[in-house]
Amino acid sequence: MKHTQPNILLIMADQLAVSSLPFHGHPLVKAPHLSRLAQNGVVFDSAYCNFPICAPSRFSMLSGRLPHSIAAYDNASEFPASMPTMAHYLRHAGYRTILCGKMHFIGPDQLHGYEERLTTDIYPADFAWTPDWLKGPGYRPTGVSMRPVLEAGPCVRSMQIDYDDEVEYKGAQCLYDLARAPQDKPFFLTVSYTHPHPPFVAPQKYWDLYRREDIDAPRVPPIPYEELDEHSQWLYVAHAQDIYSVSDEQVLNARHAYYGMVSYVDEKIGKILEVLKETRLDDNTVVVFCGDHGEMLGERGMWFKQCFFEDSVRVPLIVSMPKRYAPTRVGAHVSLVDLLPTFMEWAQGEQVAEPVGPLHGQSLIPLITGTEAGTNRSVISEYSSEGVSAASRMLREGPWKYIFTHGLPPMLFNLDTDPDELLNLAGQPEYSITQAHLHARLVDDWDPATVHARILASQKERLFLAAVASGSSKTPNWAYQPFVDETQRFIRGSGTAGPTSVKARARFPYVDPVQPDKTSG
Repeated sequence: MKHTQPNILLIMADQLAVSSLPFHGHPLVKAPHLSRLAQNGVVFDSAYCNFPICAPSRFSMLSGRLPHSIAAYDNASEFPASMPTMAHYLRHAGYRTILCGKMHFIGPDQLHGYEERLTTDIYPADFAWTPDWLKGPGYRPTGVSMRPVLEAGPCVRSMQIDYDDEVEYKGAQCLYDLARAPQDKPFFLTVSYTHPHPPFVAPQKYWDLYRREDIDAPRVPPIPYEELDEHSQWLYVAHAQDIYSVSDEQVLNARHAYYGMVSYVDEKIGKILEVLKETRLDDNTVVVFCGDHGEMLGERGMWFKQCFFEDSVRVPLIVSMPKRYAPTRVGAHVSLVDLLPTFMEWAQGEQVAEPVGPLHGQSLIPLITGTEAGTNRSVISEYSSEGVSAASRMLREGPWKYIFTHGLPPMLFNLDTDPDELLNLAGQPEYSITQAHLHARLVDDWDPATVHARILASQKERLFLAAVASGSSKTPNWAYQPFVDETQRFIRGSGTAGPTSVKARARFPYVDPVQPDKTSG
């Protein structure tokens, strides 16, 4: 290696619940590759997304900024090309930046600082999924319902299997190509899978890893509708639970499929890690694994995400580079906006340049190295996408979780004494000082009424644009179309280099050509 900066391999899974992972205590789920990564890495036990739904969570992570500050309100909010991302910062620091897999960019810019993109995306890049709060939580632009739960089971093939098989292949091939290339620049490679996002279907091989009689029921049984907080009542309607009934057997069936999906994506991740080691790129590569948000998986009778309960808003987060960092577990509250300043510190060392715009996270390196306890760290998460009717925000600080939704009563939980979040302490006199402190912190840079009004105005504009687009045959298609220049991979013409030299360069490890030991007569 000619460079001293570490390569960075960011691996992502979609909708992966922390509670379903063996290294976070699940006794049944099989995820050997992630478990090995955790065993040899730094595991963050209290990591959170900054928005419990796909696109805004990823936009926030990439930009290092909280969602409201970049108008990332929902799964149809445009991520503007003018927003600096971790890929831009790493390119500026001399990195080669490559994206393989899902990122759910909305808008015409489908790179956002990545120099190369190896696959298309899996969901729309336009405004088709814009929520409409004026229609209430029953308006479902994505068509979400309880059908994925009711239809759960094994399968031979699915759209998401097609996608993740391609992500695995392209990601592995990219590592082979990087290993064969002159190592004059470090790389930042993001490999992002769509599993275990619903529908709850798993290939038979992974379904058969689990026996039906062993599948565990949710810890917290369904809560009657009339006893739910209003945010959860919105989601009850938004997920069509008022239309579809779900039996206990169907709950177990969906959880069975989900565990199979976790094992499936774990094997995909294992392949990438295997190639990293096989090519010896692991010697100077820091591996970061995370999810974009969680999955309720039937807890409290709730499914999917879109709320601030732990199974929805917590994410797995591992940092692994055994030659540099000793394995440990970190209990400090952290979030995905902390990744960008961490990556900047890896790229720039102690001379970290001033960012060109505000960042809302802190480097994780003091926690990784044990030079900071992290007891004063807090986390912000927001939600304003489909399924609700108002802007909401969460603050996690110490043992406390405080949730405020515009127009609704607040919620306050002590997760040390109430890990299942069943006892709302908001409004109780003995917690008034704590609640006042947390509320002041939560609204310090976030005025609920103002944010709410901005979101409604944004929805109105984007719904208009979506309606115009749907009635036109000449609407620009922002979906990313990957291009592969096969002339660079195979012998496709009569260039100056002969076919033997092309084949020699493709061999890894490289072997110097054998020279003739005899002269012709």
